[in-house]
Amino acid sequence: MPASEPYRIGVDLGGTKTEVVVLDPQDGVVFRERRKTPLVEGYHAVLNCVADLVRDGACRVPAANSCTVGIGIPGSVDAVSGMVRNANSVCLIGRPLQADLERLLGRRIGVRNDADCFAMAECRKGAGAGYGLVFGVIMGTGCGGGICVDGVVREGPHRICGEWGHFSLDPSGPPCYCGNRGCIETKISGSGVEAAFAARYGESLSMKEIVTGARLGDPRCATAFNAFLDDFGRSLGGVISILDPDAVVLGGGLSNIDELYLAGVERVRHYAFHNDLRTPILKHMLGDSAGVFGAAWIGTGSAP
Repeated sequence: MPASEPYRIGVDLGGTKTEVVVLDPQDGVVFRERRKTPLVEGYHAVLNCVADLVRDGACRVPAANSCTVGIGIPGSVDAVSGMVRNANSVCLIGRPLQADLERLLGRRIGVRNDADCFAMAECRKGAGAGYGLVFGVIMGTGCGGGICVDGVVREGPHRICGEWGHFSLDPSGPPCYCGNRGCIETKISGSGVEAAFAARYGESLSMKEIVTGARLGDPRCATAFNAFLDDFGRSLGGVISILDPDAVVLGGGLSNIDELYLAGVERVRHYAFHNDLRTPILKHMLGDSAGVFGAAWIGTGSAP
């Protein structure tokens, strides 16, 4: 193996788990490990968790090879201040995560939004492969998006390209942690649907319970689920009207809801600005591996 060929270390920093992968120059998996994200313990615990996983991964890289490191986070790093913004893992907000990790590890790293990492992975090895302009969607606890053009993930001067989750659908809607009200994230994320159900009916149900209840004919769950599908159609129909992408790829836990690809797609057709919408809306192929693989592929730097 030529010594000039780098290995790639990727870390997917999520709200519940943090995962590392080490890829060899042919994208083969050398090492992979997951740990619980210590959000309750706070920022410094998260920082040390990520640094430890990178060190564990670096031990698997042959001495003759350099490596790159990339971190996917549920937010973005401000290009001017270097601080994390717009993170639904709020302990990261206002923290110099990239600088702190580079100090701890003694090397340069790349940090990108987790939806960018998802879009990169699905366009390189997944459902978006072969399409020119792809809008990659993460629908889970939060709601994010990334745009990949001819195999390159667009970041933008403010590093917010594709962040559809914080477009306000309903100015009189529920407050969002970003400071606005009625954001897409409050409407079609799992946490948003759960919060809306609890506010309306005074009972806490998980998203899984709401979906199951709707399928079984529970009228309250059916109402909540129908609102979710309609908001999905309105949101994605608007994005398609703006971008006119060659394909949309859905990821995150909610992307496994079968109705999104049937009734949800019909709602998208209703709201998109075209009477013969042909944009394929595709289910991910890489599952929850996409984020960590994408982080590895957007990494930067070399061994110190």
